[in-house]
Amino acid sequence: MEPRWLDDAEMVTWLRLIGLAEVLPARLDAQSRRDAGLTHFEYQVLAMLSEAPERTLRMSWLARRTNATLPRLSHVVKRLEDRGLVARARSATDARATDAVLTDDGWTTIRSAAPGHVAFVRERILDQLTPEQVDQLGEIAGSLLSSLDPEGDITMRAADARP
Repeated sequence: MEPRWLDDAEMVTWLRLIGLAEVLPARLDAQSRRDAGLTHFEYQVLAMLSEAPERTLRMSWLARRTNATLPRLSHVVKRLEDRGLVARARSATDARATDAVLTDDGWTTIRSAAPGHVAFVRERILDQLTPEQVDQLGEIAGSLLSSLDPEGDITMRAADARP
């Protein structure tokens, strides 16, 4: 069977999407490092913990939500632990599991980092679009995530993470 090749318009759209997928993480990382001394991944870990009940999440859930392997997440949490921003604790509900807990210093760090992150998102992404385009982008991203992440790990909210 012959592949369904992309037409010219589809190719332009695809290349723009790939370009965005390549440049956005690097720009987010640069902003987060410059403004908060965190990688964007570290920022995401702290942000997920800051939104969770008792600022605590099971490591396995946090790995799924951040699209990370447990070894990668463990390495990053270790760096955050060394800085006093996160602590690990045995889960109160499952002795086999480990929880990540945002410390008071971690809470202070994410609260001071968040305004720079939000300013970047507004200035570089949302303010470049009309309100209708923002709605469309949300719908498009949702459709693509449904296809690429059918279990919804990336789109889960922290409030849904507690067993």
